[in-house]
Amino acid sequence: MLLGAVLVLLLAGAAPASAHAALRATDPDDGSVLRQAPRHVTLTFTESVGLLDDSFRVFGPDQRRVHTGEATHADGRSDTARVGLPGKLAQGTYTVAWRVVSADSHPVSGAFSFSVGKRSATTFQADTGPPEDPLTRGLHDAARYLAYLAAALLVGMAAFALLCRPADTSPLRRPLTAAWWTLLGSTAALLLLRAPYESGTGPASAFDASALGRTLTGRPGEALLARLVVLLLTAVFLVRLAGRRERRGPATLATGTALAAALALTWAAAEHASAGIQVPLAMTSSVLHLLATGVWLGGLVALLLTLRRASDDLAEVVPRFSRIAFASVTVLAVTGLYQSWRGLGSLFALTNTSYGRLLLAKLAGVAVLLLVAGYSRRWTQRLAAPAAAVRAAVPARVPQPVGAPAEHGEPGEPEGPGKPGEPEGPGGAAEEPPAPDADRDDQRRRLRRSVLVEVAVAAVVLMITTVLTGTLPGRAQAEAAEQAPAGSLPPTTETTVPFDTGTAALAGRGAVHVTLDPARVGENGIQAVVYGSDTGLVVVPELRITFTLPSRKIGPIDAELTDRGGYWSTNSVNLPLAGDWTMKTTVRVSDVDQVSVERRVRIEP
Repeated sequence: MLLGAVLVLLLAGAAPASAHAALRATDPDDGSVLRQAPRHVTLTFTESVGLLDDSFRVFGPDQRRVHTGEATHADGRSDTARVGLPGKLAQGTYTVAWRVVSADSHPVSGAFSFSVGKRSATTFQADTGPPEDPLTRGLHDAARYLAYLAAALLVGMAAFALLCRPADTSPLRRPLTAAWWTLLGSTAALLLLRAPYESGTGPASAFDASALGRTLTGRPGEALLARLVVLLLTAVFLVRLAGRRERRGPATLATGTALAAALALTWAAAEHASAGIQVPLAMTSSVLHLLATGVWLGGLVALLLTLRRASDDLAEVVPRFSRIAFASVTVLAVTGLYQSWRGLGSLFALTNTSYGRLLLAKLAGVAVLLLVAGYSRRWTQRLAAPAAAVRAAVPARVPQPVGAPAEHGEPGEPEGPGKPGEPEGPGGAAEEPPAPDADRDDQRRRLRRSVLVEVAVAAVVLMITTVLTGTLPGRAQAEAAEQAPAGSLPPTTETTVPFDTGTAALAGRGAVHVTLDPARVGENGIQAVVYGSDTGLVVVPELRITFTLPSRKIGPIDAELTDRGGYWSTNSVNLPLAGDWTMKTTVRVSDVDQVSVERRVRIEP
């Protein structure tokens, strides 16, 4: 019942999407030159996105910020972002910097440009929004790790108490309480840090009322609120569970399972599993993966605490946990394999993306963990051997009268000076076999050391997992690379053409910096700036650029550049075929002094 309620709360309106939003289209197109100023700037993404107060920053040709309206979703579509522009925009190039929050709770940002009337002679580096505050990021990452660790301990130790049924659960009470409080505190910290983490600002902005209100109405904030509710119910469950061994029946186990699943669901509903392909299956796999991690890691800590005290039921408790741990590892293997396929998308991403390399590091840690677990299992089997079997290996000794025949010897075999039927020791007396209790204490100490190493390695693996959940999946990275904004222009081609007219004039030597945009078949724009020998801008009477495609005997095609007062440009040179074109640049610095220089440029289809 509780699990269903949390599921409905967190998944309302969820739809399949691509983990981490990728920009699909911009309006105006990136790099376009418009005759009239647009009324809006609209972005379309591959999945639904959340908007921030500062989702758009628009900068004009003078590098000053343009006043814009409030960011909204276009036509009510959650996969879009739109902002209104002023009624009149000056001619020149405008840069749009944007920042939104993808459906899997991670902020994404970028920038593009468009021009009104003509392109600006010079451009500047776009401000893509406030830089990510390192203190905010550090605090947020620390809180996420503590939350994962505390949840694993809470789930695992409670499962150990319910499933392994140790006679004395007092060693687990304080750690359980500490795990609950740690998870409560880290969840509250994540709730406060959510707004500055999304906007990239400092921790002080966490207490801004409007930002906090926006957090509470978003999916990540709702998931954190749901986690707090589940934690309160868990506290009631743990209080009722403490000291009531006789009530640990099927109903208690079912309640604990529902609470643990609801807790795991608060992670699955707000991270990678909630966006991408096969969302229902991915979320189910994520919940099972988190629960198996908790049962194994938290159970190891509970076992370590239990082994510190000698107990008569260790021979029963340890094998029970060994079977539970084996089942947990099986679940981890199956769900981990599925999640790896879903996150990577291809073997290429395993070594060529940050997500893939982190996944390899996690797999290496898990391999070490399984190796250590093998040693633990060996000592578990020895510790589980019944004490009666140890004693059965020692022959029964019944006192015999002096001179009586040996009980275990052959008929007529003489007896030695020791006890009847026993071998002599080094000092002439019979040796006593080692005490079974001493053997069991030694086995318990060896198992405790092995489990301690398991816990340490598991903590490292959990840390890598925390980083992995905040890393762009390989599949999404590939999709983002393929999803170039529809109608956008590819990168420009920039060429520097040095020239020397053979005159001593300042403009007799220099270079022409030519930008060909978009360097593909069809209409192209050209901007050319002439620099003198002192690298300063110079004015020349004439600058001419022509294009020839020798392989097809096409050209020369004159670009017909226009002097724009400091630079030369055109927006209408048509290059009809792809290939290696010859760009001939002619610079005239006086009535009689000029020079032509040829450069090869590549025109893409």
